[in-house]
Amino acid sequence: MKTRSKSIGGFTLIELLATVTIIGILVGLSLPMARNALKSDREQRLREALREMRVAIDKYKDASDMGKIEMPTDTEGYPQTLEALVDGVQLIGQAGKNIKFLRKIPIDPMTNSTDWGMRAYQDEPTSQSWGGQNVFDVYSKSDGIAFDGTRYKDW
Repeated sequence: MKTRSKSIGGFTLIELLATVTIIGILVGLSLPMARNALKSDREQRLREALREMRVAIDKYKDASDMGKIEMPTDTEGYPQTLEALVDGVQLIGQAGKNIKFLRKIPIDPMTNSTDWGMRAYQDEPTSQSWGGQNVFDVYSKSDGIAFDGTRYKDW
């Protein structure tokens, strides 16, 4: 009598271990790349938020210099607060007409808040405290370090 050998389908233990090892290596390599992609995205959003607020501050200053809006004393033509950019300012000679420079204060993606560091025109360029006279510049309050080696608060 002849006996037929039946082959049983499936994987051997070595094949399973090799597959699991390869998948583990791929996952291990992809996690740092995913973390870097998230950090890069947050850095890009920070750049955009800073640019948006700085452009709004510049437009406020331009409107003040052209005499379109009232310039409070000791502000050098800059807004007194960031909220003034959102709330708007009344145009001179046009009762009831306001001009707004920002829809809302952007969220700092590094601190996840709308609490930005500010500098007044009268402050030193490297000052970490706000004099309170006006808002000349904004910066992130994060102590983190960017991919290029600079601190976020120095941007």
